Amino acid sequence: MKTARRHTGWIGAAAATLSAFAYPVTGAAEDGRFQKLSVYLERNMQDHDAEIRFEATGAEDGLAALKVLAPGARTVVDLRSPDSKLGVRSLTLESPEPDDDKIVRADFPAGAYRFEGTTTKGEHLRGEAQLSHVFPEPAAFEYPRPDQKDVPATALTLRWSVPKGIEACALVVEQNGSAFEIRALLPGSAKSFTVPKGFLRAGQAYTLAIGTVAKDGNRSFIETSFTTVRER
Repeated sequence: MKTARRHTGWIGAAAATLSAFAYPVTGAAEDGRFQKLSVYLERNMQDHDAEIRFEATGAEDGLAALKVLAPGARTVVDLRSPDSKLGVRSLTLESPEPDDDKIVRADFPAGAYRFEGTTTKGEHLRGEAQLSHVFPEPAAFEYPRPDQKDVPATALTLRWSVPKGIEACALVVEQNGSAFEIRALLPGSAKSFTVPKGFLRAGQAYTLAIGTVAKDGNRSFIETSFTTVRER
């Protein structure tokens, strides 16, 4: 999702104490060697774009090499850090976001993705994660209304509805034109979120995105914008 992708580093002082920074693990590591493996699809309902994301966290030692093989043993990721003594312990990789999710699904078929890693000390790590092509149904905004201009800057509670069977809700609030944002990962049953005092400014435009996260990790985002009331 483009909104989420602009701030992959989870910027923002307000987010530091409020956001949950880990999504559900969607793949189990063989022999416990990889601490985390996942592969999932993400789509933006408004822009009609989609991307695939790979996440891998190794053991205590950094990775000197990581390879990911799609169903049929086709290599889709092949990374190396041959001149680093520490290597890379955790990686999140994402594809471009074509407007047609069929392009992403054609390049990355559903099924088992095999992860193979080599640490800086020569240990070989192996694991597997499953990719599904089924997207969860999106949420629906209740408040603020799309493009609402008179939203209060204090005591604002965001509200939405979600379909049944959702594992989690990912929420993003961005102050347009700045690096300030809030990110929160909420239970799938959540239908509201109160913005912390002091985050919103009067007369400012904001972007709100809510993503429904399925048990397999796939997620569907919807976006809207709102503007807070100006000071009198």
